[in-house]
Parts: sequence; structure tokens; C-alpha cells
Amino acid sequence: MAKTAKDKAHILVIDDDERLLELLKRFLEESGFRVTGASDADQANSFMRGIHFDLLVIDIMMPGTTGIEWLVELRKYTSVPAIFLTALGETEDRIKGLSAGADDYLSKPFEPRELVLRIKRILDRALTSPSGHSEIVFGKFVFNLENKKLSKDDALVYLTTSEQDLLNCFAKNPNKTLSREDLIEMLKGRMQGRSIDVAIARLRLKIENDPKQPYFLTTVRHLGWKLQIDKLVG
Repeated sequence: MAKTAKDKAHILVIDDDERLLELLKRFLEESGFRVTGASDADQANSFMRGIHFDLLVIDIMMPGTTGIEWLVELRKYTSVPAIFLTALGETEDRIKGLSAGADDYLSKPFEPRELVLRIKRILDRALTSPSGHSEIVFGKFVFNLENKKLSKDDALVYLTTSEQDLLNCFAKNPNKTLSREDLIEMLKGRMQGRSIDVAIARLRLKIENDPKQPYFLTTVRHLGWKLQIDKLVG
């Protein structure tokens, strides 16, 4: 299925330096990304409760909760890729950042084009072609495409046959928007119209902290739905 503008990678940039934040937002948008900016960890948490992000760019030295402290907490429920930005350049600081769960580390001052290259490299690695993968991981969930089993923290999550089939469609097309017509075709007519909406609602009850504000199985307005994942396995 053709990739639409709404499928652009969405990046959350967290930095208390307003000038740098605006510069990064503008440069990343010009480079083809969707960008949301946050000035501190509290604001970032507020955004993340309602929006799925494909990658995080985090300033370490923020007032209140530091970037490292924030990412350590975040890693308890998601493995969304992250890059640290910091004026600290010592080896020990880099080790602390990477140990907290960051995928990369860039010292200030930096060349914005290098940041874009690093972002693209991480996204390419995280969203490798799904061909041949056997499992997907999103948050604390793992879905096996071979037996259509969903688990959370190694505990099996019960799915009906229709829920299994629907999740399987999204799992085979991670981070891609699927329309109602796409799903009807993939399911070979086993679900039609309203039954798809009902199955999606039921699936959200099992995988979302707040089904009314879905984080993983999101609605793409006027286009369909998209399952946001963290990584592919196998």
C-alpha cells in the first residue's frame, strides 16, 4: 500500500532551550518528519499519553526530571527509539545515556544534518522490512504471527478468532495505515463494515491503557487505522 503523508515518522523533541527547540522542529520538518516539541518531561509525558511517536530526541540537562531519569522510567513500558542531545561529552556521560536505554548520543553543538542521518539510520533499523519476521513488539506486548498468540509480560492475552485475524493484518503491516477496504480484502470478507469497528474497539480494550485515547492501534482520520510498533523480531 502506498505510503501517505500521514505516515511520516513522528518525532518528539524535548529540550528546555526554546530557541534550539524551534530550530530543531523547523529543520526536522523540512527534512520530511512530523515533529512535536516539549520543553520538559512533564509536557513530554502529556503528549505521549495521547500520541504515538516513532522516535524521541531528548536533551539530558533539563530542569526537574533529567532526560536520563525520564527515559529510564519510559523504558519500563516502551522501547520507542531515542537519541540524547547534551552538552556533556565525556565517555562516562555517554555510557550513562546509553545505559538508560538511548539508541544514540549526540553532543552539542552538533550539525543538524548529522542528527537527521542518525534519525534515519535508527528508523531504518527499527522498521526493517517486515518480510519474514515472526513477532512484533509494542510496549509490553508481543504478538506471534505464526500462531497468532498475543502475550503481555510473558502472560497470554486471550483473543477471539476475529481479534486474532484483525491483529494479524496490522502485524503484517506495522506502522502502515490500513483502510476498511484493505482489511476486508485481507480478511477475505470474513469481517465487513461495522464488524471491523467492533473488533477494533474490543482489541483496544485489551491492548490500550486508555481505549478512548489509543496509543498503539490509532485512527488515521479519513484513512483507516494503524498499529504502531516498537520493533520486529525474527
